Amino acid sequence: MLDLSVSQWILVVTAAFFVGFSKMGISGVMMLIIPILANLFGGKESTGLMLPILLTGDIIAVLYYRKSAELNAIKRMLIWATIGLVLGVIVGNYINDKQFKIIIGLSILICVAILLYSEVRGGSFKVPEKTWFYALTGIASGFTTMIGNAAGPIMSVYLLALGYHKNSFIGTYAWFFLIVNALKVPLQVFVWQNISPSYVLLALCVLPAVVLGAFSGGMLVKKINEKPFRYLIIGMTTISAIRLFL
Repeated sequence: MLDLSVSQWILVVTAAFFVGFSKMGISGVMMLIIPILANLFGGKESTGLMLPILLTGDIIAVLYYRKSAELNAIKRMLIWATIGLVLGVIVGNYINDKQFKIIIGLSILICVAILLYSEVRGGSFKVPEKTWFYALTGIASGFTTMIGNAAGPIMSVYLLALGYHKNSFIGTYAWFFLIVNALKVPLQVFVWQNISPSYVLLALCVLPAVVLGAFSGGMLVKKINEKPFRYLIIGMTTISAIRLFL
């Protein structure tokens, strides 16, 4: 696995940088790299490659924002997210790689649509304080993160609509995905069998890129105009996701 071409190494290192950046800066950035890696390594294989890298990013973000998490928001979602993970494992077990890529593409496009809807609605977008909504959002988060590591926008919209400010938002987001990604490890090791020791070694190799991305995200998010940058990422992500269908 570590015998990658130069272009593959560049993409993996870039993905690691974007993981760190997204965990500490703008969460939608990572959406861009997911379909690119799926095209390069295969749908299911790319999720196994990404998970150890995602966990390193989660740990960095949790260490930095460990006191800012709103645990109630996580508790509401966690059991439903676990159900979504199980559904994702079952679906992923019975489809081929082409179908896997299509589901990743669909998941990303749905998440992009949710992001755009929240942008249009702005401050008027509120989440219903109902059990059915927590269930739907949790299951969708679990399923999309299992199939394509693409649940970030769903969780982002959920937390923003609850009115969480920056530190609380990032801290809650980081803790939620650290827990969910940790739950995915045994599922992907023993059921999908798409995580090997070489993937863990690869994650360690690109750890400096994750740290650099986290540092850059934490610094840049304070200085740049976020909205145009977010629209650029949404546009590029949409194009990348559409490529999965071709």
